[in-house]
Amino acid sequence: METRGTHLDALKSKVGNLPLLALVAANVLPIYGVVAFGWDAFYIVLLYWAENLIIGFYNVLKIACARVEPPAANAGKLFLIPFFIIHYGGFAAVHGMFIFLLFSKGDASRAMDVGSHPWPCFLVFVQLLLGVVRHCWDVIPADMKYAIAALFVSHGISFVYNYIIGGEYVTAKPKDLMGQPYSRVIVMHIAVLGGAFISAAFGSPAGVLVVLVGLKTVMDVKFHLREHRIAAQRSVKSQKV
Repeated sequence: METRGTHLDALKSKVGNLPLLALVAANVLPIYGVVAFGWDAFYIVLLYWAENLIIGFYNVLKIACARVEPPAANAGKLFLIPFFIIHYGGFAAVHGMFIFLLFSKGDASRAMDVGSHPWPCFLVFVQLLLGVVRHCWDVIPADMKYAIAALFVSHGISFVYNYIIGGEYVTAKPKDLMGQPYSRVIVMHIAVLGGAFISAAFGSPAGVLVVLVGLKTVMDVKFHLREHRIAAQRSVKSQKV
């Protein structure tokens, strides 16, 4: 554990706080989209909804990589991971439908249509999510896809740098990880949706949207620092034990 900490300190001294820099850089791209491509409040909210899916994807990887003792306890992940995908997927699907209905963009009914062959039982929530994702991909401009890719890379850097290299996976608990994304997503999107709705009411002026993106970036940085501060404290406690 001590060697791991020494290696991570050496890495940080060489590249600085790379995940935080990547986070800020990815969050600045929507400002460029607003100014250069005329993105309105709908596109900003949809972009941040897409980020929720990215967060969920990496959370599945976190659960899968979390170290559990005894090793036989890894079998529990075979239940936790599908449960998280179905539960979080349903949450994200409903959230996405709400965004399309709220802003009246595109044919929202297409996102809700599961056709004549709905998937069995709770898997229908995953099917709904895939429908919303397809509809989202159809309606967003091509330049916005680069912003989504940037967010994916940013969260990937944080996953590798903090969770894997930084050793957070050693003290992470799969049961805690199951609920971790929800608090961030709910708080973030109440703020973003509220700001975007006000902006849309005034015709989505660029200045208001830039301020909204700036506030979201500040919140993101605070969530990022808090999450990894708690992980560091958990690591220190485990070393004392």
